[in-house]
Amino acid sequence: MDNQAQTDATERSEAEWQALLTPDQYKVLRKHGTERAGTSPLNHEKRQGLFRCAGCGTALFSSETKFESGTGWPSFWAPIEGGVETKVDRSWFMTRVEVHCTSCKGHLGHVFEDGPAPTGLRFCMNGVAMAFEPDEKA
Repeated sequence: MDNQAQTDATERSEAEWQALLTPDQYKVLRKHGTERAGTSPLNHEKRQGLFRCAGCGTALFSSETKFESGTGWPSFWAPIEGGVETKVDRSWFMTRVEVHCTSCKGHLGHVFEDGPAPTGLRFCMNGVAMAFEPDEKA
């Protein structure tokens, strides 16, 4: 994604986001919602490829880092370098680390320190916030 596309994504109005996204995508990406556990087809995606931001197309996770966490949400042990950023979330009377797309700042999910080796991290993502791009060479 080029710099102009990133600038456009961060400068969209709420009306533009609503027109671009489905209601569920808008609720998660722009309003920090959470999809119901077990509802995303991406939870069962096993092909090789990339998981991209549904809002702007930024590459977030490789299928190589995806694992079955048993939580009902697509989970990864590491993001693609430069794809995500984190911020402390103190809502709902708890402290969690929220994960956002670096390009459009869309809410993706949260990261926890109970994942597998080699990182020990579990990036627990809302599937509706992502789009899967299969590797055509695989």
